[in-house]
Amino acid sequence: MTATEPILAVEDLGVHFSTESGDVHAVQGVSLSVAPGETLALVGESGSGKSTVALAAMGLLSPNATVTGSAVVDGHQVVGAGETALRALRGRTVSMVFQEPATALDPLTRVGAQIAEVIRNHRQVSAADAAARAVDLLRRVGIPAPEDRAKAFPFQLSGGQRQRVVIAMAIANEPALLIADEPTTALDVTVQAEILELLRALAADTGTGVLLVTHNMGVVADFADRVAVMLHGSIVETGGVEDVLLRPQHEYTERLLAAVPRLETAASAQDAAESATHRPDRRRLEVTEASPDRAPDGRPDTPPVVDLRDVSVTFGRGTRAVHALRGIDVQVHAGETVGLVGESGSGKSTAARVALGLVRPSAGSVRLFGSDLRRTRGRDRRALRSGIGVVLQDPVASLDPRMSVGECIAEPLAVHRRGTSSADRRRRVDEVLDAVRLPRALASRAPRELSGGQRQRVSLARALVLDPRLLVADEPTSALDVSVQEAVLEVLTELQGELGFACLFVSHDLAVVQQFAERVVVMRAGAVEEQGPTGSTLLHPTTDYTRRLLAAVPVPDPVVQRQRRADRLASLAAVTS
Repeated sequence: MTATEPILAVEDLGVHFSTESGDVHAVQGVSLSVAPGETLALVGESGSGKSTVALAAMGLLSPNATVTGSAVVDGHQVVGAGETALRALRGRTVSMVFQEPATALDPLTRVGAQIAEVIRNHRQVSAADAAARAVDLLRRVGIPAPEDRAKAFPFQLSGGQRQRVVIAMAIANEPALLIADEPTTALDVTVQAEILELLRALAADTGTGVLLVTHNMGVVADFADRVAVMLHGSIVETGGVEDVLLRPQHEYTERLLAAVPRLETAASAQDAAESATHRPDRRRLEVTEASPDRAPDGRPDTPPVVDLRDVSVTFGRGTRAVHALRGIDVQVHAGETVGLVGESGSGKSTAARVALGLVRPSAGSVRLFGSDLRRTRGRDRRALRSGIGVVLQDPVASLDPRMSVGECIAEPLAVHRRGTSSADRRRRVDEVLDAVRLPRALASRAPRELSGGQRQRVSLARALVLDPRLLVADEPTSALDVSVQEAVLEVLTELQGELGFACLFVSHDLAVVQQFAERVVVMRAGAVEEQGPTGSTLLHPTTDYTRRLLAAVPVPDPVVQRQRRADRLASLAAVTS
């Protein structure tokens, strides 16, 4: 292959799947290319065929897939190639970062050993050298204490840390082509920025081409050279990143960009206030003082639905003890959404699990619906839990693969004996499928047959099926494209208005939190860094940590994002100098 030839060349690619209900044409006539050192972003709604194109380029489609056309990687034809030839390519010439780390990591093998195995599969190195290289890779992707983390199992890491392990595995052999399917979905904004810098350096130093599959337009603006927009299995627009994001030609691209949540800053909020054409955010961003129904700190003057007071959580003992929470206070009131934000490992998900009664605090008190959760047992505890809906970060881990979608959604009804007949339960399943904008026909399908975004919406439907008083949402929109994310948040808003449930919203997407939450709690290293009304806290942060979080958020404007990245790197350089 010459330097002028693309590292990936896809020509007239077609993919259809044979299913019990007939053939499904997922990709039709797709042509694209990636040059050495170039990043092509493939964007579009969930189910548009983005991930199918990526899997076809790796030769990883399921046996019921029929592929036509051509996909050439570094001079090697993938379509029609045998498994032996494909195995030689994967991990060495082409690597992939999958959307869901739970599917890419062996739960029974330590993460360092998994990375070392990838290295030794393609390089003649000793076990000791591969293990040392694994530790170095963990350090490069920003995992703290990499020597210790290399000995950990995947379940002992946070969702963001697991995704960083997957990225370390993918870049272990410095491949010619890296296919990244939502590589930063599970990462907080500061680690996301660091990973993008790492991938950018990899492309520059080694000439690695990157096919980036993502729904995050901020990441596209920050990282991509070119953009291809997919709709219903076909490419409807392609061009340079500035042309597509700033001057879109197709009305579908315009709709996608209009749905992108945009982080407000103090300056942009002022500009918006002066602009008559500005589309207001769904939530009020300027709530900075007490109103008649709120206390001076922005909390409603009503008893909280969930009340964490001076809660600490410590895992392990002695020198191996991990202080996951350090005396935090968090309250959520009926009809209110409180956003928990912070870096991966800051304690956000642990705080949510304490509220659910899944983690017992080492100190402090937890009250749920006015009852002391630590003192509640048996039937009373079960009754309390029936008032909680949960959306977990990883939809694969929360849906039973042996059940149909409809059975997964209906399971809480059966567990808590809601609905007098199977017909009643089917009717309720149809209602919540409608609420999360999924066709009722999906009820008969298996979770594995759905896209990542569709599975996340099924998880949301399952959480809402009992009409909860409290919804605990751990990264509920992380797997959703921007238009579906907007629709789901609108649905949540409508249902919250109708049902009045409280929502504890755990997220690393500060733009979404800013639009969706009335109050925000910023966490760092297990402690509350600052909290208050969303407007005052995110528009006018009082701590350097919150300011750094906000500075790391990519915006969907390539020109503005280029300057934000330069400012951020200059600020980091000033701190370390």
